[in-house]
Amino acid sequence: MTSASPSSPTAPRSVSAAALVGLVGLLSITACSGAADARVSVPVRTPAAVEGEEVAVLTTPPNVPPPITRTHPTKVIVNLEVTEKNVEIADSVLYTVWTFGGSVPGRFIRVREGDQVEFHLTNAKSSKVPHNIDLHAVTGPGGGAKASLTLPGGESVFSFSAMNPGLFVYHCATAPVPMHLANGMYGLILVEPAAGMSPVDREYYVMQSEFYTPGKFGDHGLQPLDMERGVQEKPNYIVFNGRVGALTGPGALQAKVGDRVRLFVGNAGPNLISSFHVIGEIFDNVYTEAGSLVTHNVQTTLVPAGGATIVEFGVEVPGDLILVDHAIFRAFNHGAVGILHVTGADNLKVFNPIKGVAVGAPGSSSGH
Repeated sequence: MTSASPSSPTAPRSVSAAALVGLVGLLSITACSGAADARVSVPVRTPAAVEGEEVAVLTTPPNVPPPITRTHPTKVIVNLEVTEKNVEIADSVLYTVWTFGGSVPGRFIRVREGDQVEFHLTNAKSSKVPHNIDLHAVTGPGGGAKASLTLPGGESVFSFSAMNPGLFVYHCATAPVPMHLANGMYGLILVEPAAGMSPVDREYYVMQSEFYTPGKFGDHGLQPLDMERGVQEKPNYIVFNGRVGALTGPGALQAKVGDRVRLFVGNAGPNLISSFHVIGEIFDNVYTEAGSLVTHNVQTTLVPAGGATIVEFGVEVPGDLILVDHAIFRAFNHGAVGILHVTGADNLKVFNPIKGVAVGAPGSSSGH
């Protein structure tokens, strides 16, 4: 605790050397209440012992690796390659993206609480610049960034213990960091709790992000990064899964009436907060900021830049459920729209699209 002398309320604050004592094996938080001290102890955790090893299954969005069925932690080997390539971020609009595993967002990584993760990051020979990775699931300096700085054609290896369950963002943290994020270098890693997750019928990977280009929305041709627009936080494109329309048409997510659906939702930013909403559904469960706190019956949930959430809901009627950032100009004017297409039988008790004539329409019996 820092304090100023009672006789000198504006005296500089300083940290007493005594405050640094007793931190070996124990962190202490002291709260002062009158003359008494209430001391709360936070133990330093020790990684669990692991059994065996396996190679992680990595998937491209919107796919998610299968749930983990083993009941013990193990050594998990993750192999991820950085590649740079031109892709469409909208119809006839090209952009040079930097990717983790060839896709934007990068590959979905799924491990279990307590796993010892051995991470192999390679940088393709064709890459123009060095890259690294900062995983928010890592307890350690830079989230692994310093240990994984990798030149084109090179490989870096580091390991970490997945001690905290939850859904975490990962991204490149090579300088200039905003450039690497704006160019597509982000993804999600799920650390399943040791007790597992409740079974559902469908799991999908959805990640919001922004592109900053000198051309207007929809301008054709190869568009470079406009750093000044990024600094001003004025994106031309705000999208799900790397491009306008990625989750519409043939890319729409699929479900059947009666399914339980779980969406792993991330927000890469690099600047904007997402107001994630599914039109036509209410989230039964929202894992607030993808942590352990669960709230229920939520219409719209905030996902901070560099953060994530997990939402779960059942689908009771057929039709198209619309995924949006409910900062609604982003959906209709910048591309933040997706579709969950639900097939199956109607349930008229849940929703009945009663046929009728709009009030005031030609041929109606009532008017203005």
